[in-house]
Amino acid sequence: MFRYCALLCLLLTSGVVAAESDQLRLATFAADITIPLGHRCMGVLPIKAQRIEDPLEARGLVLLGSGKPVVIVALDWCEVRNGAYDQWRDQLAAAAKTDRNRVMVCSLHQHDAPVTDSGAQALLDSVGMQGELYDVAFHADCIARVSDAVRTAIASAQPLTHVAASEAKVAQIASNRRVEYPDGRVGYNRGSRMDPKSAEAESDAGEIDPFLKSIHFYNGDRELATLTSYATHPMSYYGRGGVTADFVGMARRRRQLDTEGSMQIYLTGCSGDVTAGKYNDGAPATRGILADRLYRAMVEAAAAAKRQPITEYDFRCGELQLPFHEGEEFTKEAMTAVLQDDTASEKSRILAAMGLSSLERLETQPIDLPCLDLGIAQIVLLPGEAFVGYQLMAQRLRPDSFVMAVGFGESWTGYIPTKRAFDEGFGHSWRWVGRGSEAIIREQLTRVLAE
Repeated sequence: MFRYCALLCLLLTSGVVAAESDQLRLATFAADITIPLGHRCMGVLPIKAQRIEDPLEARGLVLLGSGKPVVIVALDWCEVRNGAYDQWRDQLAAAAKTDRNRVMVCSLHQHDAPVTDSGAQALLDSVGMQGELYDVAFHADCIARVSDAVRTAIASAQPLTHVAASEAKVAQIASNRRVEYPDGRVGYNRGSRMDPKSAEAESDAGEIDPFLKSIHFYNGDRELATLTSYATHPMSYYGRGGVTADFVGMARRRRQLDTEGSMQIYLTGCSGDVTAGKYNDGAPATRGILADRLYRAMVEAAAAAKRQPITEYDFRCGELQLPFHEGEEFTKEAMTAVLQDDTASEKSRILAAMGLSSLERLETQPIDLPCLDLGIAQIVLLPGEAFVGYQLMAQRLRPDSFVMAVGFGESWTGYIPTKRAFDEGFGHSWRWVGRGSEAIIREQLTRVLAE
């Protein structure tokens, strides 16, 4: 009898342990990733970092308990590309004991912040331009410290019992680069800051996603974390030597002060063609005004959140084999010639190195298109400067659900125009993909967003 009771107790205890191990848990983490003075910003800006106006951060979460862990991390950096992107994913995957494609790394794309690309920097090293794109040792240190933060966070992960999805309309921030002029011309001429009296500022906002979207995670009635995403370039002004997380960082930090115990994580939506230019004159004071508008939408979205139970999550990942830029100046021979020309400008040689790194990447490895499915909401991470049309496309593909489309994942692509933008002649030196991208992305979005 004693043996029977002991065996029954052991089996029941084992069952409880198994159930607890299957329970969803959430870990949150943050680390400082501010670049040192003298570091280049945006990959090519001529004025390097002269002062730190506010710190750059890595903020993220780890979801555990329904399959392998999923990591989401948002960096206050301009872009992470090619081999550098895999360095982040590989080391964070090791820290979380998961697979590389389940680590969703995205940049917020502030311009007073770094671009990292290990292949490009190696090419620059080969022509005597050591450290001109980014500081490799600093980059490695950032990854190591964020990986340590992930391990520490997982050790104290909290039960995840509920989620909520909510949104709020944002007033007077986003406007599309595309402008229709009175004479019938179409141009992609609206930047991040504009003269308020210019035709670009006076034209209507164009195609945007007017809603800020939030996904909230809870342990019972206690909020553990919030993911917030809005589609706009996150710059009020830049290139003056001041390192900053800009108005999106200001809004996030203000919201963090409201929510002690809940990690506020901001993600930039698909906004290659969306800026604050219609509403931003570039004056220093306007940065705070834009931050306040974003903050108010964050508060409104949080107030609309309604908790729903969660017991599992799903993860799907597609692959994008996107075409390379069609221009003759983007051939391997042409870019190599620029890279090796010591009379060419630093900017031209850095862009050539980035292009060569991207071309090599394209030939050896597709882009992952990951999707975290929480049941009531899906989070899909698109590459580079995907235009807002791709975000709206993702939402249309799941009209029954709440889709948070995030941009600036693997960023070797630079701008990813829609077919319409290609047809209208969108051109920019920060584009490495070619025509035909929209059909490929639509096919893979359809697959990963499927129920």
